[in-house]
Amino acid sequence: MSNWLRRRFTDAYERMLRRQLDVAPTHVAIIQDGNRRYARERGDDAPDGHREGAKTTERVLEWCDDLGIEELTLYAFSTENFERPDGELEPLFDLLESKLHEFADSDRVHENGVRIGAIGDVDELPERVRDAVDYAESRTADYDQLRLNIALAYGGRSELLGAAREVAREVAAGDLDPEDVDVDAVERRLAKHTTRDVDLIIRTGGDERTSNFLPWHANGNEAAVYFCAPYWPEFSKVDFLRGLRTYESREQSWRQSRTERAVALLRAVTETELADAKAVATRLRGQLPSAGAREVSAELERQRGSEPVERAD
Repeated sequence: MSNWLRRRFTDAYERMLRRQLDVAPTHVAIIQDGNRRYARERGDDAPDGHREGAKTTERVLEWCDDLGIEELTLYAFSTENFERPDGELEPLFDLLESKLHEFADSDRVHENGVRIGAIGDVDELPERVRDAVDYAESRTADYDQLRLNIALAYGGRSELLGAAREVAREVAAGDLDPEDVDVDAVERRLAKHTTRDVDLIIRTGGDERTSNFLPWHANGNEAAVYFCAPYWPEFSKVDFLRGLRTYESREQSWRQSRTERAVALLRAVTETELADAKAVATRLRGQLPSAGAREVSAELERQRGSEPVERAD
């Protein structure tokens, strides 16, 4: 297939996928895997793969803005990455530093109102990277159209452990009543930049695991997960749209399951008392999408139709 024909086919496929999407996720989190393997397969060094991956990151930001996604979290550097050799780490730190400055000064970032923030044990990073984080955060602090969270020196268990320790210290000091330790109390002590639960996790590079990424915000929210084979530098808009389609399919399935449970509950109630069923139906209709609300109303009408008619003596 010629390059021209391949581009035409890809463009048409992108348009088809875009038309199929009715609901976009609010918060997408991406594990950018495969940079080093991409470089090795081409006879290059690992830093070359990371530089190519950075170009993909720029494109993904454009796609998120185009599709109305409000928050993007990128797993750029895990706590395990510190174990890599210095010959690989130093160029990676250089790239993180330069890209943070580049994003912070980008006209597109400012035009699109992108707010940049880092999550993770940033204090463990070299000073030049910390300074770049501070620069990017301060330059974009007033924006809130699209939040870009960059996970640096990040580990999900470490994040949860840090929150638990902070809660324990405050309880021991008498600053926090044990009875007040709830979901909100823990969530306030997690990453300050993530603002909402994750709807969709995407992982590139072929591995099918979430690697300790955002366990509180993602797994607790039953986030949809999309694993794909392309290495991060090869990740295309078609791959991205396929991930969004996975999220939408999950949402449709979830809404249908919720509707089925609502109808089953209504049937159970009507077996005892129709008046109670009417009250339950009213509450359920307010919590379901329009199609589900219509199905609940139809079930209530069926129950009314089957109600025995009282005879006068």
